[in-house]
Amino acid sequence: MSVQRRHRRYYAMMAVCITLFVLAWGVVRLWSVPAAVGMCVVAMVIPPFAAIVANRRDPGERWWDESGDPESDRWWRELDDKGRR
Repeated sequence: MSVQRRHRRYYAMMAVCITLFVLAWGVVRLWSVPAAVGMCVVAMVIPPFAAIVANRRDPGERWWDESGDPESDRWWRELDDKGRR
């Protein structure tokens, strides 16, 4: 999954979260407070999953492992190459 796709999914999930909160307390509470509370509970669960989606690493992505130290990066690449043989 590309970085842009992960960002789009994250923003879509967060938009759903905010929409649920706004609708729950702006509209739904006028007819049913328990339904509004239920919507808020659902909205409360979305952000952790959005963070997991946004921070998931694809197998081919190496930028997560780059430390900026050439010696350390060389050492990690060497270890990765040994594991693939």
